[in-house]
Amino acid sequence: MDILHLVDRLEETIKSSRRLVPFSSLRVIDEQRVWAIVDQMRISIPEQVRRGQRITQERDQILAEARQRAEGLVREAEERATEMVSEHSVAQAAEARAAAIREKAERESSVLRLDANEYVFNSLCQLEEELRRTLQVVENGIHRIQVEQAEAERQA
Repeated sequence: MDILHLVDRLEETIKSSRRLVPFSSLRVIDEQRVWAIVDQMRISIPEQVRRGQRITQERDQILAEARQRAEGLVREAEERATEMVSEHSVAQAAEARAAAIREKAERESSVLRLDANEYVFNSLCQLEEELRRTLQVVENGIHRIQVEQAEAERQA
């Protein structure tokens, strides 16, 4: 379940609760409903962490594919160079071509690696910000309930 949806449910539970004294901030809150939502939040947060792990796995897969592609290009260059060794001038041209292909493969691999790292970094930053906002909302909700309970106990 989406953590933001759970925060909305918690907020709605608080808003829909009956006021203890009219025009005051004290409310009578169904404790079982609040605890059920908090339990669901505890379950949902690890899902956000698993999402971060999936993003990291995607990055690793992209890097592995880039490495395989680069290795394939290098093998191709070496095969072409070996075929062209029959004549000296052809061999020199083949070595130059193989070096160019190898260099191109390394550049492409580097670019793919940088892109993958940037994608993962941005995704993890977004996830971190979402988790921070969610944690702040949860902490605010808990603090608010504690303050209301303390006020209710003082008045009782």
